[in-house]
Amino acid sequence: MATIMVGIILIALVGIVIASMIRNKKKGKSLQCDGDCSKCGGCH
Repeated sequence: MATIMVGIILIALVGIVIASMIRNKKKGKSLQCDGDCSKCGGCH
């Protein structure tokens, strides 16, 4: 029973992370580039 609960919690966390990444992608943000070229020296 504990294994099932841990599995459900992990699946929920992964779902939250994926939803957050999709939301950020739609806003134009990403993990690699936040659009502020002064921080990274320009990537685009």
